[in-house]
Amino acid sequence: MSTVVPTRSSDALTTSSPAPLVDSFGRRHTSLRISVTDRCNIRCFYCMPAEGVVFRPRAELLTFEEIEAFVRALAPMGIDKLRLTGGEPLVRADLPRLVERLAAIPGLRDLALTTNGMLLDEQAAPLKAAGLQRLNISLDTLREEVFEQITRRQGLDRVLAGIAAAQDAGFEEIRLNAVAIRGLTEDEIFPLAEFARDRGLELRFIEFMPLDAEHHWSNDQLLTGADIRRTVEDRWGPLIPAPRSNPSQPAVDFEFADGRGSIGFINPVSEPFCGDCNRLRLTAEGQVRNCLFSAVEWDARRVLRQGGSDDDLRALVRESVAAKAAAHGIGQSDFHQPQRAMYQIGG
Repeated sequence: MSTVVPTRSSDALTTSSPAPLVDSFGRRHTSLRISVTDRCNIRCFYCMPAEGVVFRPRAELLTFEEIEAFVRALAPMGIDKLRLTGGEPLVRADLPRLVERLAAIPGLRDLALTTNGMLLDEQAAPLKAAGLQRLNISLDTLREEVFEQITRRQGLDRVLAGIAAAQDAGFEEIRLNAVAIRGLTEDEIFPLAEFARDRGLELRFIEFMPLDAEHHWSNDQLLTGADIRRTVEDRWGPLIPAPRSNPSQPAVDFEFADGRGSIGFINPVSEPFCGDCNRLRLTAEGQVRNCLFSAVEWDARRVLRQGGSDDDLRALVRESVAAKAAAHGIGQSDFHQPQRAMYQIGG
């Protein structure tokens, strides 16, 4: 844990812009993923245990005001891209109010949200009106029986209704995230691609990572992006590499040769992209993580609740960035799966 302790309360900003967040490997950090809750309305086996989940008490979660204060402190350091996650962020009450507060922060250029889509039917329009720009919606399958096997709940129809509501609300950038699991989702590749192509949506396949709560992940379950790409090309022909507008983006994107849609692959296990990583994470209870697989956290909530200044928050985040490792280490002999699962960290 961090040893940074705030010594005074101050709302004063520094007179000059603070230096950007650059780690010891030269990676400049501009992206922040903010978990707003560890709660979720489904129980995907790659993220959460089936039963016996103990969630954080509400008092331990950062308030919207605290989240806004944290982002305002980091924005002058170059953080200009935010993504709201969970758990399932849409179970957090009055989320459009947080979106509106964050959208008003000077310097931010991108505000997105990752959701399972089950509550999106009701919330898509308010979120768009509040200033949310982009959506990532989890969709691993179009078959109810497989949906229930993965999520251990019913509700595929609600996800599909949420996708339609998001398009009706005017979201122009909607990505479908599909976790790829060998022995389970191979037959989902073609239906998902056709669904996305027919509706003008982006589709990205994500390799199954060792972040499941029950620690049952094994390399035998790895369905690689390269495997999926070959399957797609067997049906639709060679994929055309898409321009890479941001070298730090985790996905490698392609366009279909017939011009109907795009597809991407996020391959953190088979093709790690750590060398270009520009991301930090803030957990729902206010812990800063410099990597999804980090074993160490820095306590921003303590700084916020003990009257720390913007400079105190910046010092804490600088300490976190300075301690960032070169890579996540999956596949290395000394790799250890984090004790905290994905829902506790933030997707």
